[in-house]
Amino acid sequence: MVVAEDIPNPMMGEVVLVGEKNLIGEVNRISGNRVFIQVYEDTGGLKYGDRVVALGRLLSAELGPGLLGQVYDGLQRPLEEIAKQADSFVKAGIRTRRLDHEKKWRFIPVDNPPRKVVGGEIIGKVEETMVVTHMILIPPNISGELVYLADEGDYTIVDQVAKIKDPQGRMLGVTMVHEWPVKTPRPFREKLDPEEPLITGVRIIDFMFPVAKGGTAAIPGPFGSGKTMTLQQISKQVDADVVIYTGCGERGNEMADLLEKFRSLTDLKSGRPLMERSIIIANTSNMPVAARESSIFLGVTLAEYFRDMGYNVVLIADSISRWAEALRELSSRMEELPGEEGFPAYLASRLQGFYSRAGKVTTLNGKTGSLTIMSAVSPPGGDFGEPVTQKTLQAVKVFWALDSELAYRRHFPAINWLQSYSLYIENIAFWWELNVSEGWRSIRENMLGILREEDELMQIVRLMGMGALSDRERAILETSRLIREAFLKQSALDFKDAYSDVRKTFAIAEIIDYYRQYLLEAVSNGIPLEKALGLNIGEEILRLKHLSSDELAGETTRLKERIISELSELQRPVEAQHG
Repeated sequence: MVVAEDIPNPMMGEVVLVGEKNLIGEVNRISGNRVFIQVYEDTGGLKYGDRVVALGRLLSAELGPGLLGQVYDGLQRPLEEIAKQADSFVKAGIRTRRLDHEKKWRFIPVDNPPRKVVGGEIIGKVEETMVVTHMILIPPNISGELVYLADEGDYTIVDQVAKIKDPQGRMLGVTMVHEWPVKTPRPFREKLDPEEPLITGVRIIDFMFPVAKGGTAAIPGPFGSGKTMTLQQISKQVDADVVIYTGCGERGNEMADLLEKFRSLTDLKSGRPLMERSIIIANTSNMPVAARESSIFLGVTLAEYFRDMGYNVVLIADSISRWAEALRELSSRMEELPGEEGFPAYLASRLQGFYSRAGKVTTLNGKTGSLTIMSAVSPPGGDFGEPVTQKTLQAVKVFWALDSELAYRRHFPAINWLQSYSLYIENIAFWWELNVSEGWRSIRENMLGILREEDELMQIVRLMGMGALSDRERAILETSRLIREAFLKQSALDFKDAYSDVRKTFAIAEIIDYYRQYLLEAVSNGIPLEKALGLNIGEEILRLKHLSSDELAGETTRLKERIISELSELQRPVEAQHG
């Protein structure tokens, strides 16, 4: 934080250049003729009397072809370009173009362009990658009469491809790139109810605690419980058109590992390299703490831009806690009154403002797009009662609570099924019934009921031992074991188990519920539990997750027939004895 005096007509959020190195800063507070500036770079070497130049604009993102596949820092500086100039570390004052202004792209204008255009209108497209077509949009703050549209051809992003006469009669040139303030939400026509689940390929998420396209989710957990690994697994296989991964204050080795994986893996849907639909924002823990705050808003602005093209976009923020720590540090430097645990009093409103930018919307051009926000939270000591976790839970609708005990037992993903919840069940129930099966909700409730009952029974076992349980109660424990081991536990390293599509997920859940019904019925009819378990049907169910969806269909049908026939065989002697 630095203080400047006598800046003419300063405005809140204005970008300034500080000192001889032209360090990037942002006006955060104005008091008389004094302006408090948050500098996004290392301020070492600044001295009294250094000049400050106000640029007259807000901190903005540059939006246009060339974003996909990039690795940026929190100020949208391409790290690969920085590495060419400054080797391994980002030096203060270093400058690079955010997008390549020299590269030419093949611009294809729309057929039958409208005479009157509004902000957000699509006027053409660029095949940016084999996976994503980049729609060229009229900037949201421009509208008027379209008087010129370029023919198909090769242009740089700063070449004029359209001219618009605005209502005041001014002629405005439109290029393939425009800027947008990162802390200002991009406009849309209408916000829609999220009705379709975002399929992640992780069974406990998709089946038990789903998030809708356009929804919000948080994944808090203590150190070592697998937050980053779970989010990375989701980002690699999620059912989205564009994925933006923001590493806010993450360790450098974790971000390097993520980048290595993204560059070596292929997208499940297209078979193309994963980076062709991804953008990574790497604001690691050794970078200036002030830039952490901007990295989150940069990520959500890029995500809104692709949403406005009609795409389903996922923004992953890892982690919100480190962003909040940066907020706390900057607040203390401005000598603001601290709130709970030293965080600024506006922590909740900042978090709400960030998460509210998620949603499924009708864009300004009439398309339907969605932005789903998922974030990691790192509560100190795993205390979910601390302010950042609590304020986050007030803002999101899905809570995936990670449990260190599950992680220590090598149960991954270590999502605690008793603490987690999703508020999108009613929204997406129709989608499951229409596209998968009408039995989704009842089977889900049965499985959660079994897991809750297991928790209660284990308290009895710890006090009195297994011998205190009836056969029915032991059958419940056996069913819950199958739910945990065959369904909830999922290996990211197993090629066939890492991604579970909805057909496979439902098939495994259905056969477990089918076995539960027959097992409880057999026990209630007097069949000893040991005989029923001796059929080893449970062990066959455990192997199902290692099969593909096509292999699974025949195997579950065979298992159902076996469950009916072999449990019926055990039933006959009991019926004869009673007869």
